[in-house]
Amino acid sequence: MNVTLEVTYCTTKGIRTTFHSEGMEAEKAITIAEDFQRTGRIKQIVFRDERDSPWTLKELKRFLEEIKTEPHHLSVYFDGGFDLETQRSGLGCVIYYEQNDTNYRVRRNATVASLTSNNEAEYAALHLGLKELEGIGAHHLPITIYGDSQVVINQLKGEWACMEEVLNKWADRIDQHLAKLGMTATYKLIPRKENREADQLATQALNGQEIISQRDVSERGAD
Repeated sequence: MNVTLEVTYCTTKGIRTTFHSEGMEAEKAITIAEDFQRTGRIKQIVFRDERDSPWTLKELKRFLEEIKTEPHHLSVYFDGGFDLETQRSGLGCVIYYEQNDTNYRVRRNATVASLTSNNEAEYAALHLGLKELEGIGAHHLPITIYGDSQVVINQLKGEWACMEEVLNKWADRIDQHLAKLGMTATYKLIPRKENREADQLATQALNGQEIISQRDVSERGAD
């Protein structure tokens, strides 16, 4: 969960001003806020989440403690490929999350025969990822979605128009699924080399190799 800080500071001469921070992880924001409080010159601290909702320090600390037992710090990587010769699509998704102070990775792929283009396969791969989120019980928390498809990422961010009806339907499906989970998504376009795991899963699906796994990971890139 990312937040911004609004800190109202007062000098020894009674001059007040309010500082606004950049976005950061809530845990880091709490550490900074508590450091500010030790100066004895802070009149007010307000945290604001991605929806611009205000939080007090006490409320935010309690919330972070409560979500420790639920999946949080959620990231989804997706990739899809369409084989023109076989008219089959390979979908791959990877989810990273934290729960009970343990880091987890979920990997899943699938083969689909009903799609008609690479862009549609990319959307379907992301939708597969959202279904996996539902499977691990993730809900009502921010999520970061990573993909190397300019079409999908920029359309979902609202930066590119979605002119094809079939892709429009997929975009609506993504939005509806996120709303069902109560999640706010941040979309990030990444180079293909940073999306290797999802890409490999999509390729393995096209080659007939099904992958469904969930495991503890001590660091990114663990096998």
